[in-house]
Amino acid sequence: MLILVRHGRTALNATGRLQGRLDEPLDDVGILQAKAAAERVGLVDELVASPLVRARQTADAFGVPYTIDERWIELSYGVYEGTPVGDVPSEVWQRWREDPEFAPAGGESLTTMDARVRAACADMEEQARDRIVVVVSHVSPIKAAVGWALDTGVQVAWRTHLSHASICRIDMRRNGPILLTFNETSLEG
Repeated sequence: MLILVRHGRTALNATGRLQGRLDEPLDDVGILQAKAAAERVGLVDELVASPLVRARQTADAFGVPYTIDERWIELSYGVYEGTPVGDVPSEVWQRWREDPEFAPAGGESLTTMDARVRAACADMEEQARDRIVVVVSHVSPIKAAVGWALDTGVQVAWRTHLSHASICRIDMRRNGPILLTFNETSLEG
């Protein structure tokens, strides 16, 4: 089983800003969310985390050693990192929605992010057949992994929502991955 856990809330998340690769820690709510997510998941055989501090702090809540995999880092929003979501120009949002190759200045395209996440998923597929593999990551990479499981394009990201410290479960079957759950949560915030 491949279990994907989104990190808990940060102060930037709480204020509605695009965080991307800004390396902010969890806030008090995020720490509680991380603990609740770890309890909900339970025992793990292997734990992997994005290198960003908010993902590492969420992984710490599991109380077991973990490895860092750079492929699970959040999408880079480039010049829009730290910007309130409502202040990003509507034409930029439109471009992101229409063109998965679009990357804002200094940022990363959805296509590039999707390729690295799909490679990470493919690398984990065999070990997740008979082990519980948990990945602590971010909203965009988790949506890309769900797209991989559903055999859809990265555009599925625009039609899905992931809460902080939410859990998605992907079962590895003979005929390929199966999405079992999406956006399970223990605490809101």
